[in-house]
Amino acid sequence: MFKISELRQKEIINISDGKRLGFASDIEINMETGTIEAIVIPSESKFFRFFTRENDVVVPWHEIKKIGIDVILIDYDIRKT
Repeated sequence: MFKISELRQKEIINISDGKRLGFASDIEINMETGTIEAIVIPSESKFFRFFTRENDVVVPWHEIKKIGIDVILIDYDIRKT
């Protein structure tokens, strides 16, 4: 088990291209089932866009391949978003 706050401290790396995507800023939870549906990674220009998720990357939970001590490995085609 892990705390949601611990997810935000782990760097997210896409194993399909080796790119560092940053850190999770939020998660999406299905309130009916109580399960995590996705993690949200802010876009690179987040600093200039307050209170909007327009260009954020939403990675479905099933695309997460491994959650390690320091990193979260995903296999996700960013172009799909």
